[in-house]
Amino acid sequence: MTTGPRVAGADQLAWEFSFPSIDGGELKLSDFTGRVILVVNTASFCGYTPQYESMQALHKARSAEGLTVIGIPSRDFRQELPDNAAVKAFCDTNYAVGFPLAGIQHVRGDEAAPFYSWVRRVRDWRPAWNFNKVLIGRDGRVKAVFGASDKPEGHEIMQAIAAELAAKQPSGT
Repeated sequence: MTTGPRVAGADQLAWEFSFPSIDGGELKLSDFTGRVILVVNTASFCGYTPQYESMQALHKARSAEGLTVIGIPSRDFRQELPDNAAVKAFCDTNYAVGFPLAGIQHVRGDEAAPFYSWVRRVRDWRPAWNFNKVLIGRDGRVKAVFGASDKPEGHEIMQAIAAELAAKQPSGT
């Protein structure tokens, strides 16, 4: 079950949301307060699946500066493995993924994880396909959204990440 915030509204921050972790337990976005987060809905059998490699490289290269990449596996587009253990094994074996992964989630529709419902409310956006990206700034707000064909190492995403990494960390974090 996906957990979410107690209240709904545009004044919410990403830190109020969490996902079940692919490793068990909870993946709380509040654990990343003050960091820049690139949230990507993923799938194992998509033409964009090789983006896992770029996501891992980006996470590794910019983590010390304050970036965290988070993968959200989803079967909403019918291209994901049947269970969390299979997804975890696929990611470990094929891409040596070291960034956090949620358990399999819905990212669209009435059953969308609360995080994605929130993004839809504040940005009028929802993933149109696998490997859509949401950039969360150090302040916990949605800064940008990107489509599947926007590569993690692409100019537009790299520029947006650099700007957010350069932003002052909010006080109290």
